[in-house]
Amino acid sequence: MSPTMIRQLWSLVETTQASLIVSLDDADLVQWLLKRLQTESTIKYCDRDVVNDYLNSRLTLIRDLAESRLAGGH
Repeated sequence: MSPTMIRQLWSLVETTQASLIVSLDDADLVQWLLKRLQTESTIKYCDRDVVNDYLNSRLTLIRDLAESRLAGGH
């Protein structure tokens, strides 16, 4: 993944409502983030699997960040 794509992904995570992130199950959250990335950036179809794997490997961190924001930590 390019540094630009990683920045776009984490920007999306930060701007997504924390309540949405914690309410979705893992598969739905990954699909939602993938769709948003495809809408907002130039993610190529061939990059989908790489981004999907990256998101799945970072789900705990994504959820921890969202829960922190819900608790008033951000």
